[in-house]
Amino acid sequence: MVAATSPRAVIFDFGGVLWDMRWDVARELDRAHGLPRSSVFETLYRSPAWADIERGVGDPGAWTEGAHRELERRAGRPLPRLHEEWRKAQVAIHANIALVRALRPPFRCSILSNADLSLRGRLEGELALHRLFDDVVVSAEVGMAKPDPAIFRLAVDRLGLPPGACVFVDDWDKNVEAARAVGMQAVLHRVDQGHDLRAQLGALGVAPGA
Repeated sequence: MVAATSPRAVIFDFGGVLWDMRWDVARELDRAHGLPRSSVFETLYRSPAWADIERGVGDPGAWTEGAHRELERRAGRPLPRLHEEWRKAQVAIHANIALVRALRPPFRCSILSNADLSLRGRLEGELALHRLFDDVVVSAEVGMAKPDPAIFRLAVDRLGLPPGACVFVDDWDKNVEAARAVGMQAVLHRVDQGHDLRAQLGALGVAPGA
């Protein structure tokens, strides 16, 4: 493992760190429609089809249609488009986006996200966030996904920094562990559990004006 140095960059996951996934809404949709716990989430993001989509292969339409069919199979009856209802409830985490703005400069900031091919267009279009970041690594564009060590190495290489100079933020513990294994400092951030990202990064020496 590479020794940590003074942080010079922060690499952010997108969903769950900059974008509120609204897990509470997903859980309420499960409950309201009599579905087993985590069904709305699992049918969309814990399927073989998603494993392909997040690596840039497969048909996005077939993925979402297959997820809906699996929900209906679990329910044993026709259902409204619950995945679409869930997505419509999701919003930007404004406090964390404001923190990104405040960190630059002196810190470099980038995104490393397991996402389909639509993410870059969303960042550049409807969300208008792309100018806040020095780089964006989308799993579907590079053909590999977290927690593969290679995608973490790619993210730091594209910033021109050693792993020890980068702090990685994610909402899934396995990705945090994988980042640490390649020599990065890493933070587990769960907005749904009330975590304060400014305080979490500040504890590592990453703060506006630092």
